[in-house]
Amino acid sequence: MDECPIDSDNSIDGADNHPKGDKCDQGGSLRKFAILTFNTKIALLGIIALLILVKVGLILLKTKIPFDDLKEMNLRLRTWWIMVVTFCVSMVLGRWGSLAFIALISFLALKEYLTLISTRPIDRPILYLVYIAIPIQFFWIALNQYQMFIIFIPLFVILVLSVSMVMLGEPHGFLNTIGSVTWGLLITVFSLGHLGFLIVLPISMNPNGGAVGLLMYLIFLTQISDVMQYIVGKSFGRRKVILRVSKGKTWEGLIGGLSTTLILSALLAPWFTPMDHLEGLFAGLLIGITGFFGDVTISALKRDLGVKDAGTLLPGHGGVLDRIDSLILSAPVFFNLVYWLYFYR
Repeated sequence: MDECPIDSDNSIDGADNHPKGDKCDQGGSLRKFAILTFNTKIALLGIIALLILVKVGLILLKTKIPFDDLKEMNLRLRTWWIMVVTFCVSMVLGRWGSLAFIALISFLALKEYLTLISTRPIDRPILYLVYIAIPIQFFWIALNQYQMFIIFIPLFVILVLSVSMVMLGEPHGFLNTIGSVTWGLLITVFSLGHLGFLIVLPISMNPNGGAVGLLMYLIFLTQISDVMQYIVGKSFGRRKVILRVSKGKTWEGLIGGLSTTLILSALLAPWFTPMDHLEGLFAGLLIGITGFFGDVTISALKRDLGVKDAGTLLPGHGGVLDRIDSLILSAPVFFNLVYWLYFYR
């Protein structure tokens, strides 16, 4: 498929500091930005093949794995199948389908968060108002309005939420509620919104992977880091990183997960991103570290609230917030790294 070149009038919007679509996207097909490249198609097939291999492995080893452990593994695997298939379908549907999928993830994560936190009974109508931020934020993303994307959440909190809560006429507990709700919007709508903005970046800057390649690169590395931290930590972990926050996090697991992420990020970067091997190595370092701290940040939240999981929507995994916890920091960091390296003018 032919790609339209980016010129100075169409790659950067008014203030010359944020990405904007190509000429061919203006009034043209909104699917262009999220069409899968050859590399991303192969990657999706590879992920599906990996899940099949895991299933075959569980069948072959079913007599050697304790029944309860096998049941848990099969449960987690079924959920992985649902997540992977849903992700694949959303990517195939194009730009709008991809953005709708990420907006749904953002909504479910925010819903779980608001269910967990303690708020005043009088604030219940205000909490429903919070959800309005999601379609508006993703509207700015769909239009490539980077400046509005950056400033909308702060303005929404100051002009809408704060004023609405003040007008309720009850100052007691105001700071606790506004602070909790603001942090929730930041980690579920603002942070995850960067996943959506990866999709609307001009694909001519990343012909090998397209915008979907950037998204897949980030999500795959973040998830593989989590998995390797768990496997290495379970197998060899002895020294705890932050015992009171997360008992399962060990230095051995962290090093194992980070090492795996560094290797894969360097190898995969030229296939799915505009970065070379060295830049991919640096990106992997940032993804691994920020992913870890995003994970333990949500762990700290759950420990503070006295809950094991943020929800029950994903059997074997907990809730949506449990599954995307590593992305709350890695998504904005990775997006801004790629943006400043390749898309800022």
